[in-house]
Amino acid sequence: MTYKNKLERSKYILKKLESLYPETPIPLDHNDPYTLLIAVLLSAQCTDLRVNKITPKLFKKAQTPSRMIQLSIEEIEDIIRPCGLSPQKSKAIWNLSKIILEKHQGIVPQTFEELEELPGVGHKTASVVMAQAFGHPTFPVDTHIHRLAHRWKLSNGKNVLQTEKDLKKIFAKNLWNKLHLQIIFYGREYCKARPHEIKNCPICQEIS
Repeated sequence: MTYKNKLERSKYILKKLESLYPETPIPLDHNDPYTLLIAVLLSAQCTDLRVNKITPKLFKKAQTPSRMIQLSIEEIEDIIRPCGLSPQKSKAIWNLSKIILEKHQGIVPQTFEELEELPGVGHKTASVVMAQAFGHPTFPVDTHIHRLAHRWKLSNGKNVLQTEKDLKKIFAKNLWNKLHLQIIFYGREYCKARPHEIKNCPICQEIS
């Protein structure tokens, strides 16, 4: 059966994703909002698998803002180098830790505005933290979700922010936090950027 209507496609996609991924564990290992924030920052242009190998080494030395700023930026950079972009990321980690201590009493802020004011924290990183640490309904859009939203004809957005707006209009707010993880899991397993073989992609088989 081919689903031409956007509403029909979205209902089929939801049903299929729920059957494939009834549980959605958070991919990045963490202990609290602060360690999640650091892990998400490190995941930029880096795989979750690699981040999960690096963060235990970092958090063994510093898993709170007060401990982190006791390290030098060079020490942080040396630990996180395998994650890529280590000069920028190490400075961001040290500086955001200092701001969290001085401005937020050592507690990760719980608003988009305050999170996005932190060094190295963009809208996507803030969205992930708001969703996964604080349970706030958000729809973080990464490259996987952006790609699949186009393939599934749910959005023709030219950037992730427009794709996020389109998906929020289609899907109920109470589904967003789980759904964004389900789409990521599906994109990694079945609907990769290249090669993309429709015969191996259950959803694209049905809605293309």
